[in-house]
Amino acid sequence: MKPTILVHGGAWDIQDEAVEDHLSGVEAAAETGMAVLLRAGSALDAVEAAVNVMEETGVFNAGRGSHLNAEGEVELDAIIMDGEILNAGSVAAVMNILHPISLARKVMEETSHVLLVGEGARKFAEAHGFRLTPTEEIVSAKELKRYRELRRRTVRPKEFYEPSPPDTVGAVALDSHGNLAAGTSTGGQPKKLPGRVGDSPIVGAGAYADNSLGACSATGWGESIMKTVLSKVACDLMGEGSTAQSACKKAIRLLKKKVDGRGGLIAIDHNGRHGVAYNTPRMARALMRAGMRSPKASI
Repeated sequence: MKPTILVHGGAWDIQDEAVEDHLSGVEAAAETGMAVLLRAGSALDAVEAAVNVMEETGVFNAGRGSHLNAEGEVELDAIIMDGEILNAGSVAAVMNILHPISLARKVMEETSHVLLVGEGARKFAEAHGFRLTPTEEIVSAKELKRYRELRRRTVRPKEFYEPSPPDTVGAVALDSHGNLAAGTSTGGQPKKLPGRVGDSPIVGAGAYADNSLGACSATGWGESIMKTVLSKVACDLMGEGSTAQSACKKAIRLLKKKVDGRGGLIAIDHNGRHGVAYNTPRMARALMRAGMRSPKASI
């Protein structure tokens, strides 16, 4: 099986001035993930490493650069899933963690739970050696400016969300043993209500992986993705014989038809074929297979 990694940096209306940073960010993530796979690392290792890169950059709405909630705090969500044994770990509404995807993996590997939230997730992080990163080290200048602009608006709670989905990040990978993995990480919607949790940390919504089906990571309007369990839908379609590309397209059409949702999907099926689909103006992504000298990035 030829190792493959596909990453995304969010499906939304990416502004022209942000295109170059998004492309370089997903390229760096794909290269990092592929380096792990070529060292005989697992698909899980590659997904975590690739997402760590995007959490670190400050370009995306994940880790450093995440959106602030309505009270000026950063609450982070993430998931990682192992397609070999259907094990998963996730965290939601956790504060002061730069790499929530790594914390999600720790939940998967060190507990019998799948999801830890809020203060409990933070305490678990401390107990397992994660550095608590002050909010001011996580928030980017770009996000702080956006938040100040949003605060000037007088809105009701249901109007807090901006119309365009944020640039959540994710990755799917296939390793040389034929194992699949998927992961997604986000700071959530800008100026969200404290405690709001979107699709990203939810098994089957934000991500899903099953060696017999495929692996998928979703991005976009979280509430609509949760209602349609979008990543699981795409994986089931692959299991029914659809290619990864066809499954992504069908799932995005369902997202629009059922709940008028907006977003994007990346996927790899159990044969190593990849797929990308979105119904937003743009979606940053990058693909790399063993033997490629550099990633193929698009937006």
